[in-house]
Amino acid sequence: MEKDLIEYIAKSLVDDPSQVQVSLVEGENSTILELRVSPGDIGKVIGKHGRIAKAIRTVLQAAAARSGKHTVLEILD
Repeated sequence: MEKDLIEYIAKSLVDDPSQVQVSLVEGENSTILELRVSPGDIGKVIGKHGRIAKAIRTVLQAAAARSGKHTVLEILD
């Protein structure tokens, strides 16, 4: 569910939605979501001073709170 949420948000922000990739890495106590977008769209996902990235992470934490796992978003280039 969290993977779909991040993918939806990222595709809404970028110019090239076909380049959005979200990978899921499961751990014992945490889940890592790795977000990849095209190099030209990195700034749109991060935002000025990281504001958009912080907002995406806040929404992700709220969505993951039901499962009881710690979820982390990494934006990769």
